[in-house]
Amino acid sequence: MLDETTKQNIISYLSQWIEVIRVREEGWNLVIEGRQRDKTSLRSIARHSGGLIHSIKKFKDNQADLFLIKTIGTERRISKIHLILFLLTVYTTLMAGAMMEGANPFTQPLTVVKGIPFSLTLLAILGVHELGHFSFARKHHVDATLPYFIPAPTFIGTFGAFIKMRSPVRQRRALLEIGAAGPIFGFLVATPALFIGLALSEVVPLAEADGIQLGDSIIMKIASAVIFPGLEPGQDILLHPVGFAAWIGMLVTMLNLLPIGQLDGGHIAHALLGKKSIYIAWGALIATGALAFLSLNWLVWGALVFFLVRVKHPPIIDDYKPLTVREKLIGLTALTIFILTFIPVPFKT
Repeated sequence: MLDETTKQNIISYLSQWIEVIRVREEGWNLVIEGRQRDKTSLRSIARHSGGLIHSIKKFKDNQADLFLIKTIGTERRISKIHLILFLLTVYTTLMAGAMMEGANPFTQPLTVVKGIPFSLTLLAILGVHELGHFSFARKHHVDATLPYFIPAPTFIGTFGAFIKMRSPVRQRRALLEIGAAGPIFGFLVATPALFIGLALSEVVPLAEADGIQLGDSIIMKIASAVIFPGLEPGQDILLHPVGFAAWIGMLVTMLNLLPIGQLDGGHIAHALLGKKSIYIAWGALIATGALAFLSLNWLVWGALVFFLVRVKHPPIIDDYKPLTVREKLIGLTALTIFILTFIPVPFKT
């Protein structure tokens, strides 16, 4: 059922175009009896509702019109595409995790169960990250989809996950909370997973460490020092799949917090700085080019951001509204997480 505040907001918004006579509720929907004042398309009215309304249908009933108002609350069911993509991502991450454990699920399909620790950890981090965005989008009446998980034939089995916001974010506070919720929630899951993964890992001589060498973030150094306080220069940590999944989760968090365009960090920077965030965005993009001298990965990520995400963030209504202490603290929390998870050279050769 709709709460009274949301119901009144919808009626107040629609009254610009519809003379409302009577209103009744049908679950998450409203049925309004009234007359449309002008020829503005119902699709346009719904699209510009700031996420309050998903769709509007009009029916004739004697002398009055009936309007069926479907709210975003009706979009809570998991669609087939969401379910199919999620199940495929479960499978591809299970395959990747099993191969990390030395199994060959192609010739021995049942060994795919060895990938459960990696798959479960990684999907939990990605899922909680995206559900953080989703929950705060709903809180601020922004029409957003459930997370889309992207399966991929990569060494981690996925290209990540994302939600799609189908209506604009109009308020500074909403933009900040939606942008920051994902990285903060994901970090809260990835951090204990990292400590657990390190506790399950083993120390080997550096000469015996094969495969990809991973770069260290501050949080990784802290966790390693806590779990392996006596680690010597000639030794290395052979990460357990749970630890590797947590490391990937931290990397994804860090990349999303780059203050560029419509990345999470771009949302946060624009909410905090308004139009001045464009200078931060270009500075961050130039920094990725400079970091390419340390690791070519940064060149790839910088190019993807430039061509796919764009640098400039679209404006919002209250760009010039003064910041509250709470909003500044959210921004500071996001910045702290970015610093803790930053990896100058993610993959060492």
